Amino acid sequence: MFEPKYRITNKILVNISKIEAAEEIIKNSPLLPLWEKKFREDAIVRSVHHGTHIEGNPLDRNDAQDVLQGKKIAARPRDVQEVINYRRVISLIDEEARRHLSKITEQLIKKLHKIVTNRVLSEDKSGVYRTQNVIIRNSATGEITFRPPPSIKVPFLMKEFVYWLNKYGSDEIHPVIKAGIAHHELVRIHPFTDGNGRVARVLATLILFLGGYDIRRFFSLEEYYDKDAVSYYESLQKASAGNLTAWLEYFSLGAAVEFERVKKKILKISKDVKMKQKIGGKQLFLNERQIKIIEYIQEVGYLQNKMFSTLFPDLSEDTVLREIKPLVNNNIVKKIGRTKSSRYILA
Repeated sequence: MFEPKYRITNKILVNISKIEAAEEIIKNSPLLPLWEKKFREDAIVRSVHHGTHIEGNPLDRNDAQDVLQGKKIAARPRDVQEVINYRRVISLIDEEARRHLSKITEQLIKKLHKIVTNRVLSEDKSGVYRTQNVIIRNSATGEITFRPPPSIKVPFLMKEFVYWLNKYGSDEIHPVIKAGIAHHELVRIHPFTDGNGRVARVLATLILFLGGYDIRRFFSLEEYYDKDAVSYYESLQKASAGNLTAWLEYFSLGAAVEFERVKKKILKISKDVKMKQKIGGKQLFLNERQIKIIEYIQEVGYLQNKMFSTLFPDLSEDTVLREIKPLVNNNIVKKIGRTKSSRYILA
């Protein structure tokens, strides 16, 4: 029977407390609709780019964004397909979380893999447990760093793993702890010939979603891992010795760092409840230019006519003034002075 070995250390408790504090602020901070859309789209691009880049995909963030927008880029078909696949698997876990998936099954995990490896692996290996023994080597030295269990044990290990996933609720194992354990165990079993890391990361994210830690779909754990891939892989490898405590410290820290990052960005841009009160509680749809104007004022402190060309090099002064007018009328931005040297500040 699968029963992971770990201790709840002070580091883990501190990380989880930071996650919960950030989650509460993010969940309750009022955001204008276009900002919310912007945050979600940004999180998707970051997840897709870093989730594939950490596996060796050479496309940069701009390339990934272009692919997601349906643009053609000069790249290997495989690299483009990996980006498309990761976007599709993120959509799937989002759908499953929204319909309150009751249990995680082997069939679902195989489906995640099938999407992740669509047109990347052959049909007989996509969404199918491996039938061969594999070894993991250091890409730089060629040294064997890990030997996953023999293929003959994979079906049994996966059954035990899935049973454990559904055995405990959020009141028994904190969702962050469960997500971290699931992430590691899927990598350890290595049930597929390729794509195990990608499936492990989206499965961990799905578990966080189902446990109520979705923070409005604004976060990307993949970015944290990709920024220091060596530490990520070393932490996973050490945990394979049998004790997951250090890995869970690393995993919970990554979630805490990402949740804190999102919290700070939202507090800076949304101006908390005060912004909603200024609008009078109504839904005001701002366009990209108006968002840019507000972000600029928040960063610099004010906006003057002579700054328009810096902010919008391709727009006339009259066009920018037309974008500012609804912000002034809705008491989001306040004009101080009557001449061209007047300033616009946040109300």
